[in-house]
Amino acid sequence: MTLSVTQQEPNLYLRVGEPETLVLPAYQIDEEEILIVTHRESPVQNLSLEEARALFSGQADPSVQVWAYASGEDVQVLFEQLVMNGRSVTSLARLAVSPQHMSDMLNAESNSVGVLPRHWKTGNTREVFSAGMAPVLAITKENPDGAVRELVACLQNN
Repeated sequence: MTLSVTQQEPNLYLRVGEPETLVLPAYQIDEEEILIVTHRESPVQNLSLEEARALFSGQADPSVQVWAYASGEDVQVLFEQLVMNGRSVTSLARLAVSPQHMSDMLNAESNSVGVLPRHWKTGNTREVFSAGMAPVLAITKENPDGAVRELVACLQNN
């Protein structure tokens, strides 16, 4: 068996957090901490849960630029579950297309704040709130065999 790495029909899909409905085989390969991160020079300091909700719902300092992901992205779904508790992220939030894009913007803009998995926190940023831990899952279309099984086993051992 060969391992397909095309975006259209992958043999293996990686996801942070459990999807709402999980009907495909899934294997935990790691854990990831979801953080609220800001530029080192940002006026935003350590946040409480209520302060984090207020900031991301647009009820806090208007000079701070909030960054978020599209509503269906796994990190955004987790953030909304762990922090927003049913509230919407402000419509004034800038949209990051990936964790790399979010990291780049948080490093570049001193008034920015956003959500990052800990592994993506780099450079000139600092964490101001930990939303919590989530599993990193390898999800397959069917019970893995061959190269897919070997890859899942390898990912679980690292």
